[in-house]
Amino acid sequence: MNLARDNPGLVFCIFFVASCFTNKYVLSVLRFTYPTLFQGWQSFSGAVLLWVTGRLGWVEINGFPRSAAVSWLPATVLFLGNIYGGSKALSILPIPFFFVLQSVSEVVFFLIIRFIQREISSWIKTFSKSLMLMSAITLVLQNPQFGPDGYIWAVIHFCCVGSYRVFQKKSSHLSDLDQQLINYMVSILLLAFAAHPTGDLFGVLEFPYLMSYKFHSGCIASAILGFSVVLLSVKIRSALSLVQCAVWVLLAKILASSLSIFVFSTELRPLTSCCILMNFVGEALSIYCNKVQER
Repeated sequence: MNLARDNPGLVFCIFFVASCFTNKYVLSVLRFTYPTLFQGWQSFSGAVLLWVTGRLGWVEINGFPRSAAVSWLPATVLFLGNIYGGSKALSILPIPFFFVLQSVSEVVFFLIIRFIQREISSWIKTFSKSLMLMSAITLVLQNPQFGPDGYIWAVIHFCCVGSYRVFQKKSSHLSDLDQQLINYMVSILLLAFAAHPTGDLFGVLEFPYLMSYKFHSGCIASAILGFSVVLLSVKIRSALSLVQCAVWVLLAKILASSLSIFVFSTELRPLTSCCILMNFVGEALSIYCNKVQER
């Protein structure tokens, strides 16, 4: 049985968890806190792998006119804010906390779309977004030891993710892989220019694990797994409905959050656990509302 063909959602979950754990290991356990270099490596590896797989015919890169690429540039800035802020936040926050705060991107997306389209949403949908927002706020108030740096970067991350989704929804001139290729190329350029002003370029020379096989293995695995998650995301979006894709993403996040408790040091108090559970309930309700709208 070809698992990747028969159940792409399950394969996506496996790679999602593996990618999340690998990034967390490099960023938190090894303490590689140089996001311009780490995300620059991720973007460079993703661009190379996407170009190679496109040349081999494994994925379809349609090509795009210069005007389409220029119109997509604002989204690339949001993408860069997404990966940079996410990298900084994940290096500080436990994985369950990170996903709770990341879910606020759904609230950002909801508010922007509602303002643009000026539509009235159902009370269940509004309630689901309120659950996600309240659980995130309560989590922050109950765990001040990770702030302000961890939470500020998380805010930047989820604002960029939500805004990026809005831009993606309103711009349909490029395929998902074309968009990703532009994201990678622009991110490489911007991160390369930012490496010196941020001090990462010289600071990394003092990194204690610089010549460690664990560090190099982690970086290589992180790049390959991250790229695989991108391809699998595109695959399940083309094979499944938006609601089904959202279900698999939620399951992947629940699985990663649950397993991370046993892999990484995570202190969970009763109220904190309730916040995490409430957040997942809010996401599940949001998916249910979208399913009702599709009918």
